[in-house]
Amino acid sequence: MAFLEIRGVSKSFNLNGKSRSGSALPVLRDINLAINEREFVCIVGRSGSGKTTLISLVAGLIEPDQGEILLEGKPIQGPDPERGVVFQNYSLLPWMTVFENVHLGVDAVASELTAKEKRERTEHYIKLVNLGNAAGKRPLELSGGMRQRVAVARGLAMDPKVLLMDEPFSALDALTRATLQEELARIWTETKKTVVMITNDIDEAILLADCIYPLTSGPGATLGPAIAVASAHPRSRQQLSRESQYQQLRRDMIGALVSGPRTGNEPHTERGSTVTAASN
Repeated sequence: MAFLEIRGVSKSFNLNGKSRSGSALPVLRDINLAINEREFVCIVGRSGSGKTTLISLVAGLIEPDQGEILLEGKPIQGPDPERGVVFQNYSLLPWMTVFENVHLGVDAVASELTAKEKRERTEHYIKLVNLGNAAGKRPLELSGGMRQRVAVARGLAMDPKVLLMDEPFSALDALTRATLQEELARIWTETKKTVVMITNDIDEAILLADCIYPLTSGPGATLGPAIAVASAHPRSRQQLSRESQYQQLRRDMIGALVSGPRTGNEPHTERGSTVTAASN
């Protein structure tokens, strides 16, 4: 049994943009996905393809029109701390310090812990994202990259079963984004948390993920076949870029993203294209 499973999920919205026929505008169609525990999965798609809608469905923030989403065999019904979410926009409380923002998440989900245990857990995850020296600072005193580190620390400190990441680095400059990608790779190696990350960056997905799923263009986007990256973690961006396998994987990803949607109903549990890339 898959740890996290999406079965036949479709979602439409009644917006100003109703289709010409008058029916609701389809965003996602027949999404099938099975994710193993401790797996790092990236879903890659163009802007507007429905990536945020998909992560919101898994988070329980919205409900599917059809199909179901299961975590450990149990249907997802609404938001729950077992599914932590890291958004693009940090979502930090500006009047609270780094420590207080992370501690707030711990306090919300771990009421059984003593005050000392909550403090220790908070400090552990702040140090994990290399912000130990900034624990007393408020968000306005931090750079964008540091704020996103706080958001990641809070998500991890809540100890969710699945960490959902909605393009967490897309608002950052290229150098900061590259640094945080490497930090996330290191953190995942240490924590082995099950991660589902949404991105429009193919290279980011190849660097981080065990398995990548392309999301076709909408309306009515669906998942293409799985593409596995069979290389040891952590990976080196410099070495990856020199590997012929890496270049083939990029071509496979681009081809999958520009191709039309699938017409079948089979679940995407296979690891269709396995590519071995360089490791450190």
